[in-house]
Amino acid sequence: PYYVDLNQNLFLQASLHSSDPNLTLFVDTCVASPDPHDFNTLTYELIRSGCVKDHTYHSFNSPYKDVAQFTFNAFSFVNRYPSVYLQCELVVCRAMDYNSRCYQGCASRFKRDAGS
Repeated sequence: PYYVDLNQNLFLQASLHSSDPNLTLFVDTCVASPDPHDFNTLTYELIRSGCVKDHTYHSFNSPYKDVAQFTFNAFSFVNRYPSVYLQCELVVCRAMDYNSRCYQGCASRFKRDAGS
């Protein structure tokens, strides 16, 4: 566990360890929950599909494409839960592939194939 005070800024970093130098990392979704086994019932979204949901969430432009860095302000769930757990989904893409998910940013709606 990492202990912080309420309203303290948390800084997080994810690194991709790969021998391929042409990969980049993108934070797609981060959800918080008071239950480490349930990220569906009682949750708080920091970022969803690349769209920032919490005004204290900020991403940083790392000089390294295989590193994703972000910060947010520590919070509690109505002061009823002693711990908050974070689950993040990151996407790995080819660097400079501007059609990939890593370069689309906020994707509030995904297109669906209408079929024939």
